[in-house]
Order: sequence, then structure tokens, then C-alpha cells
Amino acid sequence: MAVDPADAIGSRREARETALGVLYAAEAQGRDLLEVLADRPVAPSEYAVEIVQGVAATIDELDELIGRHAEGWRTDRMPAVDRALLRMAVYELCHRADVPTSAVLSEVVDLAGDYSTDRSSRFVNGVVSAVAAAARPKASDAT
Repeated sequence: MAVDPADAIGSRREARETALGVLYAAEAQGRDLLEVLADRPVAPSEYAVEIVQGVAATIDELDELIGRHAEGWRTDRMPAVDRALLRMAVYELCHRADVPTSAVLSEVVDLAGDYSTDRSSRFVNGVVSAVAAAARPKASDAT
């Protein structure tokens, strides 16, 4: 059975929201990402699991990249939601070549607008755009 592309897009959005919830909960509770993921009462979608596991496995690399491109901001000084969003987006940009750069950017900016501060959308967009230009230079030229 073929998957409707609109359904795939919607399910990726939901997966990102779920992953954001796990990343935020782990930080708020001072717990390991994978423990929080495993404790979910309903199993998350495969893509949400991939994001959380990927962030957990590469978090030091992600934080270094974020810190390098977030002019004037240390990762540990960012709002927790922004930090979680940036980690997810940078993970996708650097480790998920199958996800279009434009999809990563638009989704993370939308999620920042929905879940973080008034200024977060611009901040997150700036950092993720800078990482995208470095990590996917050809894709950045096309957007």
C-alpha cells in the first residue's frame, strides 16, 4: 500500500513533536534521553525514536555545531525548548540526508513558534540556517 505524501509529512511533524517532548522531558527531569524514550506509555513512531536515539548518540557533536553557529550564545544558556529544537534539526541536517533542508528548516521554525518564546523562531531559524549552509552547502544554495 502506497503512503500518501501528505500523510508522510504529517507523521514527520508528529514525530518531531514527540521527539521534542522526549528531549525536553529528559532535560527537565535530569534523566537520560533513552530512558525517557523507553518510559513512554505509548510507543512513539519509528521516526521519533530515530531522532531521539540519533540526538542521544551525537549530542556532543550537535552541541558543538550549535555553539559554533549561535553567535554570542552558549548552548547551556539557551532556553531548554530551543536547545532541544536545535539538537533535533542539526541532527537531521547532519545525519539524515534523506530529509530535505527546507523541511528541516520550516518544521523547526514552526515548532519554535508553537512551543517556545516569541523570539525563538528567528533565533532557531538563524542557527539552523547557518548550520545548514555549512553542513549542506549545495542544498542551501537551492533554497
